[in-house]
Amino acid sequence: MTENGEDCTLNRPCEAPGKGDYGDVESKIPKTPLVDVKSTNKNNDAGQADREIPVYLPLPPSIPKVSKFGKSVSVEDSMRTRKLRSSQESLSDRAETGSSTDSLKDDRISQRNEQNFNSRPQPAFAVGSPVFQDRKSRQPQHEAQPYRQHSVSDDQRGRAAKARLSPVQPTGPLPTLDSNFASATLRAANRIDRDCLDYGMLVKEKGGECLHRNLSDSRLLENMGSDSTSVNSMKSIYSVLSPIRPQDVRNRSFLEGSMLGSGALLGAEELDRHFPDRQVGVYVVTWNMQGEKFLPTNLNDLLLPTDSDFAQDLYVIGVQEGCPDRREWETCLQETLGPHYVMLYTASHGVLYLTMFIRRDLMWFCSEVEHATVTTRIISQIKTKGAVGITFTFFGTSFLFITSHFTSGDTKVYERILDYNKIIEALALPKSLPDTNLYRSSPADVTTRFDQVFWFGDFNFRLGKDRAEIEAIMKRTVGGDMSSLLEHDQLSNQMKDGSIFKGFQEAPVHFFPTYKFDIGCDNYDTTSKQRTPSYTDRVVFRSRQATDIRVLKYNSCSSIKTSDHRPVIAVFQVKLRPGRDNIPLCGGLFDRSLYLEGIKRRMTARELKRREAISSQSSTICAIS
Repeated sequence: MTENGEDCTLNRPCEAPGKGDYGDVESKIPKTPLVDVKSTNKNNDAGQADREIPVYLPLPPSIPKVSKFGKSVSVEDSMRTRKLRSSQESLSDRAETGSSTDSLKDDRISQRNEQNFNSRPQPAFAVGSPVFQDRKSRQPQHEAQPYRQHSVSDDQRGRAAKARLSPVQPTGPLPTLDSNFASATLRAANRIDRDCLDYGMLVKEKGGECLHRNLSDSRLLENMGSDSTSVNSMKSIYSVLSPIRPQDVRNRSFLEGSMLGSGALLGAEELDRHFPDRQVGVYVVTWNMQGEKFLPTNLNDLLLPTDSDFAQDLYVIGVQEGCPDRREWETCLQETLGPHYVMLYTASHGVLYLTMFIRRDLMWFCSEVEHATVTTRIISQIKTKGAVGITFTFFGTSFLFITSHFTSGDTKVYERILDYNKIIEALALPKSLPDTNLYRSSPADVTTRFDQVFWFGDFNFRLGKDRAEIEAIMKRTVGGDMSSLLEHDQLSNQMKDGSIFKGFQEAPVHFFPTYKFDIGCDNYDTTSKQRTPSYTDRVVFRSRQATDIRVLKYNSCSSIKTSDHRPVIAVFQVKLRPGRDNIPLCGGLFDRSLYLEGIKRRMTARELKRREAISSQSSTICAIS
């Protein structure tokens, strides 16, 4: 545009496109005819021939650049586009730094383009008129440079900002890569099922190279070095579960299987995967609550003692003379055990409560749970004495848990034996679950129908001596040796005679009698009755195989003092066997509402503790100031 508003690019002759790389650009550049300043001045004023009048013409337009879409783009826009493209290429660069070969290739291309640009004809306004030369001398430096110089300098700056590292050559021979690079824990967790025999054949055919045909990403199959681990050792995006191929699924039956069948949900492969030693931890608690409606504020010492390194897989809690609010008791248990455990089943018989918690990731291998109750009172409506039992099958091992409350009284040993006999005859279990060993079962004894049996509760057996003698023996006890007390224990003597708990065992007792205390303290009965301290709360067990159950702990919980009884805990390690897929499974069913309520209370308690800690800190600061 001129100062008068006229378009200086109209009605001007244009040159034909060149044959170089920038022929398209040259066709768009307007050509201005050369102007002879002296001749023009002479024609205008003959008297001033010796005088040269400068003519001021507008700056020439920037050299346009034709984009891919056929539109002209200014130099500034092209510079922005080039910088944006270079930044995008740097983001998508494979190695983020490039290689020396790519850098040399880019330099050669830029030099060739610059030569083509310099060899093409230049426009007249760039070399002709001194007016343009004078105007050019007053232009800024970035405008005075040719178009190609702008782009070349920008490219050089862009390449300088991005580091170009030359490849490093090794100074010596590289060490050999061990194909067995997965950790031992990962190999144990992700090993391939042993029933897939063709995996082993593929390894032999490929010379030790393990192939995983179930993967959809074929790139992982190239140059993959591994042993029997899953692809999780190479790619963390895949599951840690063992790979399963469609052909393996076709050959398996997850509804009706056998103990030796491949792929059984309760079979040997799954058992070895979750329990490499085939041992499960069982935590048993028995406690006579004396019907107190006020529960302990904290059950951590009861369920999660500090002297244990790990929590167990199963928690079974039996209560006699339970609190009136049974739901509140179960919620407290869930709150204490936390989100890793779910209440698989609960049963009651009057004030007898039996509750079982299991680790959340193990409930899929547990069968449906069945329960039955027996009352030992003459009047069946009075449900203060009796028993409640629950049974289930875990993998291929059947369990029976019984909690009971026998007849009380120092001299009523015979009545307590009658209670025991009635329970083993009348407890109708199992109902629909198959017996794992029919040849060892007896219709007259419920405890013979299961692999592992745990019986616990308030058996009410006493020490057959006067209180003064018992207290004297207790004072002489050193180092937890209670053998002198157990010599007068009614239950131990009856078990030796075979009158009760036939086939059962009890772990060695290294704790003081758990009955009877004054509530809230460690003093034995100070009332007028002056009851003799006794081992009324016990845990006994039996197994079809003598070495299947190993006792890890057997002790009382002396920190809970809300009852006249002290709770007794027992921790066992129980051997498991693979099972069959022909039993009804629990299908992951548990008390979800109780679970949510327990977790909610944990969060609330944690928040309250945090607020108390903050308030205590603030009060301390105020006191100091």
